[in-house]
Amino acid sequence: MPAKPRIAHLAGSNATIQNSPPLVTSNKAREKYGLPLVTGSDGAPLRFDVLRAQRLAAPVTVYVEQFSAHPLERDAAELYGPPDGYLDSKGAFHKERRGADDTPVYEITLRPEDGVYPLPYMARQADGRAWEEDCARPLAPEQQARQPFYPDGARLFEEIDRLGIGEKGIGNLISGRAEIDFYRVVPSSGYTKGLAAKLRTDVGEGDIAAEVRGRDFFPYRPYHLGPAPPRPALARIANAVQRVLATGKYAGAVWTQGSPRIEETVYWLNLLIDTALPICGNASQRPHGQLSNDGDKNIVDSVDYIVSRVWADAGGRNRAGVVLVQDQQVFAARDVQKADARPGGYVVTGGHGGILGAAGWEGPAVLNYVPATRHTYLSAVNITRLPAEVVGHLKSGETRVPIKDGRGDVLESAIPKVTIVKDGNYTVDDYDDDVSREVDLLAQIERNLAAHPLAGFVVEGLSPYGRLTSAVRTRVMRRAVFSGMPVVLVGRGNAGGFVPPPNAPFIGGRNLTATKARLLLMACLMKVGSVPAAADPDRPTAGEGEAAQTKIREYQEVFDTH
Repeated sequence: MPAKPRIAHLAGSNATIQNSPPLVTSNKAREKYGLPLVTGSDGAPLRFDVLRAQRLAAPVTVYVEQFSAHPLERDAAELYGPPDGYLDSKGAFHKERRGADDTPVYEITLRPEDGVYPLPYMARQADGRAWEEDCARPLAPEQQARQPFYPDGARLFEEIDRLGIGEKGIGNLISGRAEIDFYRVVPSSGYTKGLAAKLRTDVGEGDIAAEVRGRDFFPYRPYHLGPAPPRPALARIANAVQRVLATGKYAGAVWTQGSPRIEETVYWLNLLIDTALPICGNASQRPHGQLSNDGDKNIVDSVDYIVSRVWADAGGRNRAGVVLVQDQQVFAARDVQKADARPGGYVVTGGHGGILGAAGWEGPAVLNYVPATRHTYLSAVNITRLPAEVVGHLKSGETRVPIKDGRGDVLESAIPKVTIVKDGNYTVDDYDDDVSREVDLLAQIERNLAAHPLAGFVVEGLSPYGRLTSAVRTRVMRRAVFSGMPVVLVGRGNAGGFVPPPNAPFIGGRNLTATKARLLLMACLMKVGSVPAAADPDRPTAGEGEAAQTKIREYQEVFDTH
């Protein structure tokens, strides 16, 4: 038999798709220990306990009533074989019927090695109280909080395989198609006590030391303890994904992350990762196991997309770039955006395409379109094409900024500082055009000159032209450019028009959103460095203006093609 393809799962931050609803103590446990029961709106105990996937500690024999899997099984009783035996009125099992009231049953031995089973949750708190939420009490400190996110994808994928049912009534929807390796890149949960067992980290194996929330892992629940990855994590992400896919072991990768955040990360991977393999992003609007969860299906659809090879060109290279597979649609990383917190809540931006095809429908995945913009192994700003260092600018003058280390990894210190400026009409305080009143922008420029040798701005201006609405703010942004900081203009929100190369000294962001333009500008800064600064940023000479414009044309070429 042919070997199944091997896929890398890459765990990202704040990932609802790797989250589960709170583990609440069941009424079966509450009855056993004399605890207050979970009740409905009428005050009566709930009809059913929630069942949570758990492992058996020993084999157990159970008897399942025949014709109980569907209300109309008995209606076709003549089509069924005989049961394994019968239970009498005292619950004793017999191979043959002994009385008219005997119940026909199937005899099943459940074993720990079978996998997880849905069972009532029996755990209580250390002091004997029931668990009511993630924390021991509302707004408890971290030491009294449980983690609802899975540390990597292994348990999530196991539960999808074990409990997920496909349209043909068959399970093993992932392992039946591919082998999966699991990597913790910027995971959503961590081992705060350390872990002696061997766990996979990046492309090696190693003991997990005690991990720290907000440094090693990034959850959003419990909500009062929820950090997000900082800007340097973009280097960590790019390096880890590049190393994993460079091993030659994989047919592709699945990246999972929080639904409002994944649109930026998949575009970053689209720009930075030098690979001809497919990368699929997946998110979820509802936690794993919650009613109408969409994430499990998205993951299965990504596996189908990768295995189908619909993404491959005649040479076997990925022609679609990084994609987001959501709700049976295949979105281009450049153009996808979360618009609402519901299944189907993703839209395409820029007004000119972005849905490449479909996955998860009857039959194989389909691509009807492929991006014309550069991506992954074609990207001008991927890791391989980034230089070892570039020229940056501080108030003290030009400075060399290291971009990659000796192994070719992007340095966390190299990730540029790019600020998004939201512009709107009627922003100037009065008819006086005093530049000094733009205190926020001026302060950011000064901060960049003090601490960030690679820095820039993205201005979300008029739609679709990208222009700022006031001459005052335009002058401030010109000062930024001639202080070494490139400025990109894009239209407000999800603009459908293109911002062309504007009048000097700005960059036209085409039809990118501000968030996507920010990432592309960060990558450009690491590729070509900062804009040559003028001695007096408010009064550049003709030569200084031409030097700046020459550098800006390098940026513009990338923005026109990525």
